[in-house]
Amino acid sequence: MRTRNSQKAARRSKHFADSVNAAAAARAEEDVLLDLQAEDQAEARAEASGEPAAPGSKAHRFGVVMKVFGAFLTIAGVSNVLVYLLLTVVLGVATVRGVMLERFSTTSTIIFIIASILLFANGIAQITLGIRLIRGKNRGVALASKAMASLHAVIIVFQFMIGGLSWSILSSAISILLLSVLESYADPTLRLEREMSRRATELQNKSDQEAGTLGRDKTGEGYLRLDFFNIFWIFVVSCVVGLVLEVIWHMTVVDPGHYQDRAGLLYGPFSPIYGFGGVLITILLNRLWKSNPLVQFAASAVIGAAFEYAVSFWMEFSFGITAWDYSNYTLPFGGIPDPVAVLCGGRTSTQFLIIWGVLGIVWLRFMLPILLRVINRIPWNWRYTLTAACAALMLVDCTLTVSSFDCWYQRQAGTMETKQQTSIDQFCNAHYGDDFMAHRFQSMSMDPTKATRM
Repeated sequence: MRTRNSQKAARRSKHFADSVNAAAAARAEEDVLLDLQAEDQAEARAEASGEPAAPGSKAHRFGVVMKVFGAFLTIAGVSNVLVYLLLTVVLGVATVRGVMLERFSTTSTIIFIIASILLFANGIAQITLGIRLIRGKNRGVALASKAMASLHAVIIVFQFMIGGLSWSILSSAISILLLSVLESYADPTLRLEREMSRRATELQNKSDQEAGTLGRDKTGEGYLRLDFFNIFWIFVVSCVVGLVLEVIWHMTVVDPGHYQDRAGLLYGPFSPIYGFGGVLITILLNRLWKSNPLVQFAASAVIGAAFEYAVSFWMEFSFGITAWDYSNYTLPFGGIPDPVAVLCGGRTSTQFLIIWGVLGIVWLRFMLPILLRVINRIPWNWRYTLTAACAALMLVDCTLTVSSFDCWYQRQAGTMETKQQTSIDQFCNAHYGDDFMAHRFQSMSMDPTKATRM
């Protein structure tokens, strides 16, 4: 009897201690948040009035090095704007006169002009970021960094279609990384994580993990907190689940009884198309998780079909790869040609428009809660170490895959022998030859003449 009473007392004592720790963590977080809000309000007032921040204020944090870097960005941005403005005008005139169209296809010309316009916009963003760095505007620097990173991501897509894998793509990728670091340094809303007590954060996160709510969006605006940890595991799970569903679909509907490897990366059971699709739907529809199923269906269908179309377009014009073609699809009654397939050139179809809509509902209403529970089972002390290690491996896999596609294209186009091969080219040629690529990516066919490279 005494033993049971002592056990109950111990449990009550532990519960009380946990409550006190959680309350302390909440108070610490609230105090830091109030301090940061006061700083942000002071900074906002200073920006609105055009006056510099008060000396010693944490909002005024950009030193001489950052201001010099801002001046360099401004000068480089002005130069780039002039160069790309001139290039865009020259390309436009050459296109109108037919000079460009004599040498390149219409699609190649349009893609090249759009890329020039994007580079011109990036120059404007460089000037904006440079001026805001010089003036020490935290909010402005964060917004400009985010805008430039987004522009570089789009530019990379067009650079692949114009010239394949090149040093300019590596430069853009490094720029995205540096801009992300600059944004996290400048954004006042991200200072909360850096300045909050480590102990308070650990207590709160452990408490949330025990309750199974770690990763939830506590603001109530969405279902998940859209941080790197959640987004990465959504990507991984979507890659695997999407691949399994596609293999089953092919074996039961497309070619009954015949297995075909539908993987999209060199190593592992991953299909990054579904991974990016799952992330895209989660980010765009996170706030609609309580919405009417019809709204979720319509939004998922449009997003999924548009994404499928964009991926097909990019793969064809970057590498000459065709991974799917729905041009011959018909409606299930009367043999009428599928209008969506006809309109989109076979890159998506009515059938898959509906499938994307259904998958979106299943993902938002059923899969996300299950995924959250599974993620919460990862031990706290392994959580970020495991994620960082897996993210590094996934990045290597994706980089090797893109490089192998580029080498595959160049071998098929007959340009590999004439180019100066890098160490990556030599490695991919030695380990991922034509036979290997055709066997690994069985659903893909390559025709270099379909690419728009210049």
